[in-house]
Formats: sequence, structure tokens, C-alpha cells
Amino acid sequence: MRINATPGMKRLFRLRSILLVVMLSVLLLPLALLYFFRFYENELLRKTELELITQSAVFSAIYRDFIGQNQLSPQGHYTPVAPQLDLSQHRILPRRAAANTVTVYPADYETARLIGQKMQNILLNTQQYTLAGIRILDERGIVIAGSAELGQSLAHIAEVQTALTGRYAAVLRERVSDDPPPPLESISRGAGIRVFTAFPIMNQQQALGVVYLSRTPQNIIKYLFKIRYKVFWLLLVLLGLTLLIVLFISSRLSRPIRELLEQTRKLSRGEVETIDVLRQPGSFELAQLSASFSEMSKVLRQRSRYIQQFAAHVSHEFKTPLTSMQGVLELLREHNQNMPEAQRQRFLDNLQGDTERLKKLVKRLLEQGRADALHAGGETINILQALENFQQHSPLPIQIESPSACRQVFIAADAFELVLSNLADNSRQHGATGIRMTLRQARQELVLAFQDNGAGVSEANRQRIFTPFFTTRRESGGTGLGLGIIASTLKVWGGSIQLMPSESGALFEIRLKCADFA
Repeated sequence: MRINATPGMKRLFRLRSILLVVMLSVLLLPLALLYFFRFYENELLRKTELELITQSAVFSAIYRDFIGQNQLSPQGHYTPVAPQLDLSQHRILPRRAAANTVTVYPADYETARLIGQKMQNILLNTQQYTLAGIRILDERGIVIAGSAELGQSLAHIAEVQTALTGRYAAVLRERVSDDPPPPLESISRGAGIRVFTAFPIMNQQQALGVVYLSRTPQNIIKYLFKIRYKVFWLLLVLLGLTLLIVLFISSRLSRPIRELLEQTRKLSRGEVETIDVLRQPGSFELAQLSASFSEMSKVLRQRSRYIQQFAAHVSHEFKTPLTSMQGVLELLREHNQNMPEAQRQRFLDNLQGDTERLKKLVKRLLEQGRADALHAGGETINILQALENFQQHSPLPIQIESPSACRQVFIAADAFELVLSNLADNSRQHGATGIRMTLRQARQELVLAFQDNGAGVSEANRQRIFTPFFTTRRESGGTGLGLGIIASTLKVWGGSIQLMPSESGALFEIRLKCADFA
């Protein structure tokens, strides 16, 4: 069902879709914050690795210069080494194994050790500023310079083995500190890891040694403190998004509901007669609810006016005979003894006529009430069979013409009988001696033309004949409810009745829904 509360209103979304979008937005806020932390943590890790690569490239150039083989690579001037580590892809390895003791050194170890001694002061001075663990290994993986493990072998370490083959290697390993970590440090995954890089010292496609560095990545809490102003602005943005979501919910849901409640309160206090459709309902369901409330208020208003008018007509119709009856009774009580018999009988006949009129009026009112209170079910009838049954006990002769038309229509048998009986009585009372009924098809409706040869309806009364209590036969006992009962009965079953132009007599057109197309 498409709701158009106002002309040109944009398409509305269902309430569950709006709530889903809002909940997903709220869910994404902490996820976005987590992504922010993970993103910066990973950037800190890659920044640490890049710094170690830079230091390794410098130490590699110094080492080659000391041994007199600091020549450019034949592949070209630029051979960059890019960071490889990623917290989401690389597994954290156990703590690095201890170095192995070397019992027999190779013949060329002494030359490498002397070069290491030349580099020792450079390494230690650098370590004071970079805080990195630095070790220079020879071509067999023996430590020749660094802060510790001099003369021991690291050739059994996986990343060192890779570097000795001429390829750069980087790994993440568990970091075990002797001091207890600070409380906030547990938030960062980087607080418990250490980056190890093994950078091969290459010359003419030959690995002369390895620059083996390690360092703990900068803690994200410390880094966030450095960029606290950026974090502050990010929090403001998230807070702004949250406020926008709240305003969105208020605009889409809360405000239309409040407007609808205010209108219902005004309706209950009598300040307005109907509820207006919301101009901005916010969602598909609220638009439906608003349209339903508006339609309900209009129906209730029409029903209230109908009851008021009906009560006024009933009061008037009862008042006239009751006044007449009251006058007759007063005359009989005051002058009964000396009233002539003929006059007394005339008064009694008038009293009997008013009583019959009231009895007939009460009967018609009951029929009208039942017609107004009817609820259509799923009953259907065969129209030809129903017309033939009515033809047998109709007060007037009936001629039926049935060209090609649907046969099954939505209406109960007794309701259809009531409609035809009232129409036939109305025709008889207006001087008709015969009735002709013609059936025809109009899309998914059956049209029954009810034509009599009576006096017909004057042009002045054509617009008033379906008005309750309107009759031109009040003196002869007419109540003016017959056609109203017919219209109410047909309306319950989705049908209608209309007075059509006719050269002679009265022509009523009855429309009923065909069951053959349902």
C-alpha cells in the first residue's frame, strides 16, 4: 500500500528499515573507533619497521665501506626495502631463542671481528637515541658487534637464516619485560610485542653479513597523547554524529507521533472535528497510521452527523402522530359522554390510523438499523435464480432480460430479497402495474436496471429520494425510509443504487460486484 499524505510527498521508508539503519549506525560508531585504534596501531608498527630498515641500510653501508666493498648494486641505484609487517596478517612468534656458543671460529672471523670493533662505538651511540637492539652478524651468523652476545651465533634464528640467503626478513615476537606493564598499556596490542628485522649486507649478489635490529613499537596510548588534539576532534565528530542520529530519530518518529497525539487530544476535547493527515509522517507505517486516523475521524464525524440528523427526523416523525393521538385522547376523555357516536368513531379511527403509522414507522426504523449495522460476509448468489424466486411472489408482474452477464454476485440472499421487495412496494405505491429488469456487464460489476411504469419521480424530488424520511406519501402512511434502507444494504456489500433518467416511470440502476472475477 502506497501512502501519499500530501501531494508530491517523497517516498517513505518502513519503520523497521529506519530502525535498522539507526541501529547499524550506532553499532558502527564503536567499530569505527576500534578501527581507528587498530589503524594507528598498525601504522606505528610499520613506522617502527621502516625506522629499523633505515638504520639497517646505514649500518650496512658502513660495514661495506670498512671492508672496502661499498659498491652500488648492478641492478641500479635504487633498491628500496618496504615494510612487511601487519598486525592483521602476521602471527606473533614466541620470544627469540638464546644465542648459541661458538667453540671453533672460522679463519676469516678475526677480520670480521676487527671491523665489528670499529663499528661498536657507532652502534652504542646510535642505540642511545633509537633505543633499538643492534647486532651486526658476519656471513655465518656470528655476532661481531652490538650491545650483547658478541662472539655468539644467531644463525639458527629463522629471520637470520632468511637474511643470510640475501633476502630481507621481519617478524613479530612476544616481548617479555621484567617490569610490570602500566595499566593502560594493556589496551594496545603493540605493548606486548617486539619487531625484529634482519637486513642482509649485500655486495655483488653476495651476503657479507646481517644487520639484526629489534625494537618495541611505540605504545598507542603514548602516541594518542601526542595526537590528543586530533583525538579530541574525532570524539567531537563522533558526538556530533550521535546527536544527528538522535535528531534523526526524533524527526522521523517522535515528532510525527507527538503531532498525532496532539490532534487526538484536540479531537477528544472538541476543538477540532477531524484529524488531518501528517504532512511529514517520517515513515511508511506512520503515514499509514496517520491516514487511518484521519479516515476514521471523518467516518466518525459522518456517523455522528447521520445519527444527529436521524434522531431529529425520528423525533419529528414520532411527534406528529403522538401529538394527534394525545389530542384525540384528551377530547375523548373530556367529551366522551356527550360526543355523538359518529364523531367518536371518527376520532377512534384517527387514533387507530396513527397507531398503525407508528407501528409501521417502528418496523421501518428496525429495518434501517439492521441495514446500517450489517457486516458483509463472503456470501454470493446466482442472480438469475434469485430473480426467478422473487418473481414468484412479487406484488407486480416482472419481465427479466438477461443478455451476457456474470451470474454470481456478492450479496446475501435475504439482503437481495429486501432490496427487491422495497423497490417493488415503492413502484406499486406509485401506480406501477409492471416491472422490467435488465442485466448487463460493466467491467467487474453487474448492473441491474429496475424499470417500472408508474408515475415516476418529479424533477424537483430526484435529488431527495434517498434522504431518510423524505416521502410524498406521508398522508397515506409513507415513512420515507424504504430507499434509504436499500442504499444502506447495498453499500454494505460494496454495491450502489442510483436513480437514472427515464421517459416514463422510475428507472433505478443497481450495481453489484461480480464473484466470477474475484
